[in-house]
Amino acid sequence: MALDHPLEPIEVYRQEVTVNDEEHERYFNEPEQSQLKYRKYNPLSLMNKNLLLLLACILAVETTFAQNPEQLLLKDYRPKSIYKIPITTVPKAKYPAIDLHSHPYPKSEAELTQWVKTMDQVGVEKTVVLSYSTGARFDSIQKQYSKYGNRFEVWCGFDFTGKDKPGWSKKAVKELERCFKAGARGVGELGDKGLGEFYSLPTPGYGLHIDDPRMKPLLQKCAELKMPISIHVAEPYWMYEPMDSTNDGLMNAYQWKIDKTKPGLLGHAALIKTLENAVRDNPKTTFVACHYANTEYDLSILGTLFDKYPNLYADIAARFGEVAPIPRYMSAFFKKYQDRLVYGTDMGTSPKMYATTFRILETLDEHFYDFDQFGYHWYLNGFGLDDATLRKVYRDNALKILMK
Repeated sequence: MALDHPLEPIEVYRQEVTVNDEEHERYFNEPEQSQLKYRKYNPLSLMNKNLLLLLACILAVETTFAQNPEQLLLKDYRPKSIYKIPITTVPKAKYPAIDLHSHPYPKSEAELTQWVKTMDQVGVEKTVVLSYSTGARFDSIQKQYSKYGNRFEVWCGFDFTGKDKPGWSKKAVKELERCFKAGARGVGELGDKGLGEFYSLPTPGYGLHIDDPRMKPLLQKCAELKMPISIHVAEPYWMYEPMDSTNDGLMNAYQWKIDKTKPGLLGHAALIKTLENAVRDNPKTTFVACHYANTEYDLSILGTLFDKYPNLYADIAARFGEVAPIPRYMSAFFKKYQDRLVYGTDMGTSPKMYATTFRILETLDEHFYDFDQFGYHWYLNGFGLDDATLRKVYRDNALKILMK
């Protein structure tokens, strides 16, 4: 690659890329999401010019090689739209919003204070913090967020300590009651990707699915205390498909693929069935299925559950990337089930993240990308939801759940 102005001062840029934090499992195991950062290195003197020229040429050669289509890897595919079409910036939600799916992302009081400022900026009046936690960990999180009054609501987990011992259910119910008295107003996020309820701290519940008879006393107590349950079952279907050229979600699916060889692993359909069993057998308990119950590939599955069970809702958190490629279908689905879907993010706390979710829900923008937020290679589209639907999804449906 030739330099346009070889005799002028040269600036070399280094790009650092970090992994997106789209779901809470990454919150446990990986650094927080960050934006792409650029660092500038300027020549300090004429003596360094030749050295920097050489370095620039080397980098140019390497870049040219990396962009060779014959050598390009799918993970490095970062297309840029060249369509000259409307681009809508939506820095603030059209109507006040309640985020029903977030987590304790801030690592300091200063970061938490900044989050509140960001919520003010983007129009989020309240955030539900799904802590997964019981015991001292829940108490600590609740104490931290309670300083901000109604801006946050912290939900607890279930305590699976001693789950295989006689009398566990009674002890777990007692801890649930204690968390309720300490301020918990819901439970979540429970999480089962096939081997049991492992989204729990300090003790995971491997081997226990939501419809296990041992869970019944906890689900009944939630109904009695009017504590809704946020529950994650399965993963997007691409994670179960063959990891080959036929998988159109491969770039993200490969990172989150499900190892179907694990003994005792429940598959996608079986996990959806455990959710249905629990919802059906506990009609007085309110359930919020996270991420469209991970049925994005066939939302008629979720629609059927909605039609059968009035105690079931679903959040739309961290699945904007999966559904934005099918905007007309999604617009119709939202309109039909506008009373059962609730806004959620599950993607950190940045203003840009919120703005992207608003753009997808509110606008008719087409063919745009956001690789800061999503791991797929496909482009995104806006749904253009009507005002009545937006009001319900952003806030009204959440109020029904929180005020039960």
